[in-house]
Amino acid sequence: MTTPNRSVNNGLALGTRLKNLFSISPIVVVLASILLVLIMPAVIFLFQSSLHETQFDGSFGAFTFQYYVDLLTSDQFLTNLINATIYAVGSAAVAISIGVLLAWIVERTNTPGGGWVLIISIISLGIPSVLYTISFLMLLGKVGPANEILMWITGADAPLLDVYSLWGMIIIEGIEFAPLSYLLLSSVFRSNDASFEEASMMSGAGILQTFRNITLRLAQPAILALLILIFIRAFESFETPALVGLPGNVSVITTDIYESIDEVPANYGQAGAFSVVLLFIVGGLLVWYNRLSRNAERFQTITGKGFRPRVMDLGKWRWLTTAILAFLFMIIIGFPIGIVLWVSMVPYYDGVSLEALKLFTFDNYRTVFNSRSFHDSIGNTVIMGAAAASIVAPFTALCAWLTVRRYKGAWILDQLATSPLIFPAIVMGVAFLQVFLNLPFGLYGTLLSIILASMVRYLPYGMRYSYAGILQIHTELEEASSMSGARQTTTFLRIVMPLVAPAMVTCWLFVFLVSVKAVSIPILLAGPKSQVVAITLFDMWENGITNELAAMGATWTGFMTIISLIFYMLAKRYGLSVR
Repeated sequence: MTTPNRSVNNGLALGTRLKNLFSISPIVVVLASILLVLIMPAVIFLFQSSLHETQFDGSFGAFTFQYYVDLLTSDQFLTNLINATIYAVGSAAVAISIGVLLAWIVERTNTPGGGWVLIISIISLGIPSVLYTISFLMLLGKVGPANEILMWITGADAPLLDVYSLWGMIIIEGIEFAPLSYLLLSSVFRSNDASFEEASMMSGAGILQTFRNITLRLAQPAILALLILIFIRAFESFETPALVGLPGNVSVITTDIYESIDEVPANYGQAGAFSVVLLFIVGGLLVWYNRLSRNAERFQTITGKGFRPRVMDLGKWRWLTTAILAFLFMIIIGFPIGIVLWVSMVPYYDGVSLEALKLFTFDNYRTVFNSRSFHDSIGNTVIMGAAAASIVAPFTALCAWLTVRRYKGAWILDQLATSPLIFPAIVMGVAFLQVFLNLPFGLYGTLLSIILASMVRYLPYGMRYSYAGILQIHTELEEASSMSGARQTTTFLRIVMPLVAPAMVTCWLFVFLVSVKAVSIPILLAGPKSQVVAITLFDMWENGITNELAAMGATWTGFMTIISLIFYMLAKRYGLSVR
């Protein structure tokens, strides 16, 4: 007799759950629609371009699978895929090795001067990726100091290092990712329970044995997850493969995409096919990364009982680790910035020597400061970075607030806003290129096109900072506002926004930093009147204008260093993690 009633109750409960699942707040609908308008056209046009012939005017022609057939049956594609894999694995290994060493020295030992490593890592965010790569080409090139020292030691008559090779790409990209590796691993090493290491050393194990058997084992899931993350970022990177690999006839998938568009006439279909393949590869790797990250709880050591985050006393060996920190500081930022400053002060670059000191001049800086293109690129870059950051910060703050407060359907906003993570930068550039080429009005080649693409690219980063900021605000403040008769809009503007302002400012600075240093999107979308600093540096290197490039790069790096330090101080002041 109770079975029908129970079935009815179960049906009603299921209906209620479905209603709650699919009922969506109106503000969520509006924001989700905006996100869909920003993201979906790029995805649709990207796939369409890979499945249609491209007409001379950029419109789509007949449907075809030929681009995929040519791609997947090409021996060159397999070779370049292998190159990209070796490059990404090698870069990740170099970055992780340096990052683990830095994190262990700074967070697990009593080495002096460890606090500077975080500041140096933050400052490195302000160095444009293209300038960082070029600085190593100056250091490791045929007339660079590295080859000169090796020739002096060995007595060789010719340079021994050829940086324009796969190993050169690996070393440069790995060192560039080392500060990021440290930032992401430092909190992991800091939170390890010292009692495990103390027990190991009390049992007779030495420092290195304890590091290998205890410290590394506890950090294993974080290291593996970061290894995959850096592998993904290296696999999709463009600057180093373009500047180092292409001159040495070493191609990867991202440079294939660029060359498909750079050729005359541009092969948008082939670029689209390359982009879609790269998109699926990176998407699969991100799924693997997320699954690995979810298994980290098996290695948790912080509990409510007996946790002691103390550091290890190295005794006299702490001076050795101090020397290692100093050496890594020079490798990561000292030598790259030093060679840029040197080249900016000489009329021509012919290596580093005492004789060149007599030639020091500020003429390169005068040339740059008097150049109209320099002023235009600086202005465009600042406008582009500021506009993208000014849109991302408040927009993601609203999305994060709705998500954290569990408004109906707000989980959609979180999913949509973080979805651009799956897009490699060069793929997003190709996708928006197709969108802008097929618009009825001329948007391609304008600064607005770069702003829109950059804004979408960095939405996930905005969500990260905004989400963290909203979590710090207790709901009782909003409840008090609501009980006083304030509407939701008033509560958000007058209560939430002032309280989340520090997170928004930090988000703004971070988005500004990462957007102005990027090359992959602007190089595909910029026109003659929308050049930005990163593209100007790239073009100057391609055209052999080395000394003016160094002067411009040094000036811009100085400005960005100030921005990076402001970002660091604000994040530290308001307790927002930069790791």
